Amino acid sequence: MKAIIEYSDFRKYMRDFYEERKLRHVFSWREFSKAAGFTSSSYMKVVCDGKSKLSRIGVERTGQAMGLVGFEMDYFRAMVNFGQETDEAKKKAAYEEMLSIAKIHKVRVIEGELFKFYETWKNPVLRELAPLMPGATPGEIAKKCYMDISANDVKEALDFLTKAGFIKKTSENTFVQTETSIKGSPEATKLAIRDMHREMAKIAASSLDLAKTERNFSGVTMGISKDSYEQIVKELDECRRKIISIAAGDKNIDQVYRLNLQLFPLTRKVKENGND
Repeated sequence: MKAIIEYSDFRKYMRDFYEERKLRHVFSWREFSKAAGFTSSSYMKVVCDGKSKLSRIGVERTGQAMGLVGFEMDYFRAMVNFGQETDEAKKKAAYEEMLSIAKIHKVRVIEGELFKFYETWKNPVLRELAPLMPGATPGEIAKKCYMDISANDVKEALDFLTKAGFIKKTSENTFVQTETSIKGSPEATKLAIRDMHREMAKIAASSLDLAKTERNFSGVTMGISKDSYEQIVKELDECRRKIISIAAGDKNIDQVYRLNLQLFPLTRKVKENGND
């Protein structure tokens, strides 16, 4: 399913959400309506068909039912206003709000610089850290990293990030991000990011020495089937999307974190091709 900021029709977004959920597991209009707190079992379908509107409370309930948080919820509110408003001035204002939110939280699509960006942890970390420290020297930035990095390494990474357009230099030792998020095509990203995952896994292991108030580790060992694996992966993707939305809406950032979502086999398959 596309990112919400790629939609302008809230009914289309709701219907796509419904269709995706239905593909993942049994999901009906009744369940959708119930999750949003409506007594009518078909209310969500009626809204999607354009035969009814969402009230202000209904917008909040529907957004919560779809797991929207942060700027995604703000965008959904504006999109509903745009779709339902009859006053021309208010409709225009709602659309301008949508454009403003989309512009702030747009995604930078990268291809040419993709492999170089992901070849070391320094690039994504410094892309986040440098804008938080306006006026700081490379040496001062280096001291804020838990991982070993020199002032020269910081300078080289910032030069690359600036030339590649990931950050913009506004004044001496002061940088801002050009876009909130970045991505590449799915296949290229999978290939480019593999070494990054290896690096981040090693860093994660060393972070176990940090105080529990600064890090969170949990895990579960379980037996599952291929179908369950695919369903769990989709749930993890949805969880990651919500977390990105929360982070993107944060106005008081003071630290850079890394979230690893890891699901991997500990054994080979016991059954192959349906045989024991």
